[in-house]
Amino acid sequence: MGEIDPDALLPNDRVKSAVLDGEITQLSRGAGTRYAEAGDTFELDGTTFEIDRVEERTLGDLTDVDAKREGSPSLEAYKARMRKVHPGGFEWDDTSEVLTYRFGPAE
Repeated sequence: MGEIDPDALLPNDRVKSAVLDGEITQLSRGAGTRYAEAGDTFELDGTTFEIDRVEERTLGDLTDVDAKREGSPSLEAYKARMRKVHPGGFEWDDTSEVLTYRFGPAE
């Protein structure tokens, strides 16, 4: 368990703001790089967050509940957002491996 740089896990200021507001409580990233382990912490604007869980999954494993935790109202909206923020032909492939990081304010 250690402290991680939030810039490594959280890709931009909009995501950081949504984490601070409680709108995003998990983030799925490509499985090529592991950004954190369960128990790691990061700080945003004086608030410490703890990684509760890291899961190896595929995009096909994600549900509407996951999409809501990632700041989208539904899985279809999440898919559309991913296509928009990954220009250059992001293709949703249910077999693509991801790591899902679940986090919340540290107690």
